[in-house]
Amino acid sequence: MSINIEELTIGEARKLASLFYSKTTNIVDDAHWKVGKCYLIRTVTMIQTGRLIKVTDKELVIEDAAWIADTGRFSDALVSLNFEEVEPFPDGMVIIGRGAIIDAVQISETQRKKKQ
Repeated sequence: MSINIEELTIGEARKLASLFYSKTTNIVDDAHWKVGKCYLIRTVTMIQTGRLIKVTDKELVIEDAAWIADTGRFSDALVSLNFEEVEPFPDGMVIIGRGAIIDAVQISETQRKKKQ
């Protein structure tokens, strides 16, 4: 059976969309993310580190955040947490759109010391 997406009714499209998104809550029960843990998050344009404070269906919110402009040798930097260039965000929350995330890895501490 083949479905032509161009011929879906609005009701059918809403039903299909509900399989992927729920309006019942803005908080996501996501076993992959652990609130309170530190992460290095690669997005389509940059790398951030920070402590995860909130997970929603469309965003991650971190604090104690930094932009990692240069990791140096990536695999070594993940082990040593010694990055070539670190630019801290101002104190407060940083919001990352989940649609821009390429990958993420849990790290043991945030990176706040400016290094260039």
